[in-house]
This record gives sequence, structure tokens and C-alpha cells, in this order.
Amino acid sequence: MTTLQRARVLVIMGSVRPGRRCPQIAAWVASLADRSGDLACEIIDLEAWPLGFGEEPGIPARGRYTREPTRAWSAKVAGADGFILVSPQYNWGYPAVLKNALDRLYKEWSDKPVVIVTYGGHGGDKCAEQLRQVAEGLNMRPVDTMPAIKVARQAIENETPQTEEDLKPFEASVEQALSTLKDLILAGAS
Repeated sequence: MTTLQRARVLVIMGSVRPGRRCPQIAAWVASLADRSGDLACEIIDLEAWPLGFGEEPGIPARGRYTREPTRAWSAKVAGADGFILVSPQYNWGYPAVLKNALDRLYKEWSDKPVVIVTYGGHGGDKCAEQLRQVAEGLNMRPVDTMPAIKVARQAIENETPQTEEDLKPFEASVEQALSTLKDLILAGAS
């Protein structure tokens, strides 16, 4: 990436569950990132990536992929300057589909910065800590600020979508994380 280009950031949605909030929250986070003018976001819906489970015979660190979906995923991830993981917290953890997408590759993630944004009834701090450990295991550079969006119990029970007003209290935290992401990308480019 040159300083004249906008950094290519993949916003990876960590949920494929029907009725999920992830598309709305990911779009909101991407809009905040795009507003900076330095980051060009592409939202990745893992539902559109048929990666399967356990179908590659070799270990990801070798990078010898046999399946076309894995090769396509490799190219997509390798072409990014940084990442934003947007994930719900499920039972104090994160969804298997996100773990699978991360574990499918290795070197493609290495030395790239990542923002972890979680959401749920408790905000998602346990999910964020687990994702941070995995990101560090992949030699990524997680930013310190991990925005945790608390979803009201009533909104969860009634399956009510988040409004801009609901998300507003978390905007400063997301913007701080995005600023650090930008700084880390620029530091890596020089």
C-alpha cells in the first residue's frame, strides 16, 4: 500500500445464524471506517464463503491448498492490509464459522493489524479475549481497544434490530480502534 492509496480492510462478519445482527453492525462499523477517508472497507459475509470443515489435508502454515474455496479465501485475505472482526458472543465464546475461517489460513494473516468488535447481551468481552488469543496465535497485531456493543435484553428477546441511536454510545470506542488500525497499517507500509 502506498500513502496515496486507501488501506484495504476486510470487515469479516462472524455469524451466519438466521436473523443475525451482524450485517447491520458490520455495515455500521464499515461506515465509520470509510468516513476516515484512509480505509476502504469490504464487508465479508462468511455465509458466502463455502469453506467447509476439515477438508484441507495439509496444515495451513504450509499454504498448499487443494480446494478452490480455500485458494480463493487465501487470495482475498492476502490482499488485505488489515481486518475488522465483527462477532457476536455465543455462550461466552465466538461462532465456529469464524474460527474455521481464521484457522483455514496462516501466513495470509501474519503481521496484519486487526480490530475486534463484539456484541451481545453482555457486550462480548469474553468473545473478544478469545479472538485476541487466536489473532496473536496467527501473528496478527490486535489493537488494544476492543469495542463491545451491549445489546439490550429486550432487543434480543424481541429480535429488534439495532438503531443508530442504540449504536451511538459505542461510536467513540470503535473510532479509537479504527484510528489505531490505520496507524498500524501505515506503520507496516513504511
